[in-house]
Amino acid sequence: MSTTTTVDRVFRAALYDNSDATLDTGASLLAADRTADAELVRRGEQLVASAWQRGWQPADVVRVVRRELEDLHVRVVSALITGEAGQRPAPSARWAAQLEELDARPLQAPDRFSYATAVLELYRLLLRLPTLESLDAPGRPGASREPESRMLTRIRALLAKAEATGYPQEAEALSAKAQELMARHSIDEALLAARTQAKDTPGACRIGVDAPYETAKAVLLDAVASANRCRSVWHGSLGFSTVIGFEPDLEAVELLYTSLLVQATTALTKAEAGQRKGGRKRTKTFKQSFLAAYAHRVGDRLRAAAEGQVAQTSEDRSAGELLPVLAARDVAVADRMESMFPDTVTTRMRGVSDVDGWEQGAAAADRAQVAARPRIT
Repeated sequence: MSTTTTVDRVFRAALYDNSDATLDTGASLLAADRTADAELVRRGEQLVASAWQRGWQPADVVRVVRRELEDLHVRVVSALITGEAGQRPAPSARWAAQLEELDARPLQAPDRFSYATAVLELYRLLLRLPTLESLDAPGRPGASREPESRMLTRIRALLAKAEATGYPQEAEALSAKAQELMARHSIDEALLAARTQAKDTPGACRIGVDAPYETAKAVLLDAVASANRCRSVWHGSLGFSTVIGFEPDLEAVELLYTSLLVQATTALTKAEAGQRKGGRKRTKTFKQSFLAAYAHRVGDRLRAAAEGQVAQTSEDRSAGELLPVLAARDVAVADRMESMFPDTVTTRMRGVSDVDGWEQGAAAADRAQVAARPRIT
């Protein structure tokens, strides 16, 4: 039996069928035929390339594989993505960054049958991925990846220090400076694009929103996006939100959402510990209410901070120049969102009924650093 015939036979028997029996049959055939390995990899790279044509990106595929399958599957799909990516330039800087973050650990399956089983399970998942809205499509000329700006590098360093320190006041001061730099960087980029008449258009990225309490986390991400002149659309069944905005703002949303989520999780853990010490058992409703209140209150503070930065910049520069530029960018983002998602619906958050959870979540949000404060010495 030829290599191609073996793989074709396996695919007919196992790939389009969800039963365990056909999966075992296919894995047995592949395990017995070592000459089929190369063809199996080639078919996997074709499935990955097909996912790109349906709007998926490397981080999206890895995320859904990690969500639905196991660590071995993540390593297999990472190797397939790396192999497929070597055949052409990355279509965007963001795409290139996702390739660099792939799991590069060597594959270590316990035996050939286990490896073949994992491959077929993975291929079943890849074959059934739905079509997504296209962000960056392979086939376009490869985009050169510009070095990260000094401002963004500084922001990353500030947030990393804020999350690592054990002193709340220091963390707040570091986060405050990072938020201030984010807003200033966004305004500077908007004015520069307007003055140079650069063809700057809104982009989009996907940010993971993982269980548990993903609804509250999606609300937090939406609050961060709105404050940074972006829009977000949550895909609950796929575990991510699509954020639309200009590139400096998208970078700010990714960084700030991650930092605030860390702060929220830390605050929730402390709140739970305090309640257990007091003899009260914390429930899922408490946690959902806590995170919902945190997202609501942080959103208010973020919007106030963003408006304050615009007002301050308008005082330092010409308001007649800045405000029309920002308004035009808001319109461009809204138009891009409408073209990508013409049929969005509003989701109602359920399970927010624990008063204690809401009050503690709101208090934690008040302690989270989103507005500028004096730097510590």
